[in-house]
Amino acid sequence: MSETLDLKVEGMSCGGCSSRLEKALLEIPGVTDVKASHETGDVRVTTYGAAVPRAALETVIEETGFDIARG
Repeated sequence: MSETLDLKVEGMSCGGCSSRLEKALLEIPGVTDVKASHETGDVRVTTYGAAVPRAALETVIEETGFDIARG
């Protein structure tokens, strides 16, 4: 069973930023697909099997140098 989570991320300014974030999120066990758009700040994460906590995703996003859009 897969689950999809949409996040808003700030700080991505180019395609390289999007690619770097996608690669980092794909290293999380259970994450099967990531689509990040530096143009809109949208990040869609698809997981399979055991649920991946949102906090784990947010930690990787922040460790990669980006911010979670709040509000």
